[in-house]
Amino acid sequence: MLGHSAFSNNLGSRRILVQAIRSSSPRCSNGRIKQRPKPNVNLIQRCIHAGSICSNISGRRPFDPIEAAKTRYSQRNRSLLMYSTATILVALGLSYAAVPLYRAFCAATGFGGTPQTGIGKFDPERLHAIPGARPIKVTFNSATSEALPWKFTPQQKHVWVLPGETSLAFYTAKNNSKEDVIGIATYNVIPDRVAPYFAKVECFCFEEQRLLAGEEVDMPLFFFIDKDILEDPSARNVTDIVLSYTFFKARRNQQGHLEPDAPREVVDASLGWSEYEHASPSQSKSENKDVQ
Repeated sequence: MLGHSAFSNNLGSRRILVQAIRSSSPRCSNGRIKQRPKPNVNLIQRCIHAGSICSNISGRRPFDPIEAAKTRYSQRNRSLLMYSTATILVALGLSYAAVPLYRAFCAATGFGGTPQTGIGKFDPERLHAIPGARPIKVTFNSATSEALPWKFTPQQKHVWVLPGETSLAFYTAKNNSKEDVIGIATYNVIPDRVAPYFAKVECFCFEEQRLLAGEEVDMPLFFFIDKDILEDPSARNVTDIVLSYTFFKARRNQQGHLEPDAPREVVDASLGWSEYEHASPSQSKSENKDVQ
């Protein structure tokens, strides 16, 4: 009903305007132009009034360039704010995920002597011993930080495995303190060139371990050596592998994540990264100071 009323009023205003223009236009008679009469002011005012009523009824406002510019800039500022907020959130997310992503990269590529934990190596057709291959001796080492009141030892000194053959080993950990303690284990393989082929199916080092006061537990390690090691000229003649674990007392960092409670260079050494330049930022900083 409202749209029909607005259309009728708008049509009426147009008719009034046409009538006003005709009444105010000059008329010719006998070849002479009559004097232009005065415009019908009342009709024009009625037309203008009717047009304003139609405009108000239809809800339209007259075009205002200043208001349009303000609206356009407001939309641009709103879009800029949304993009800036999204960029900040992505940057914060990447900063929180930097350490887990780096560990995942090392576990997937075997970088720095980190044993691989990729899923593709666990296909059933790959988990079988290679007949005629030379057995490989795997020796187990263990260590604990000074801040961790645990006793951590391997239950076996070494095992012999064939490439592609799965093996199960155990470590024992005991909390000698009178309070509950959370520990985090780091690990590395020597020589580091065989790390890409040392794959772990299940390991206590995948997550932090919580021991109650005086508690003693057995920690399993299920692993195998990928048969692709036989195709690597630099690693196929290796017959001795050393797998080392170091347990640290856990603490929470500024992001709320658990991490080893030890200096960075100590943790890097337990991971086998102490020989790499990127792994000791504190040392590089001191060298930069000496150069300056």
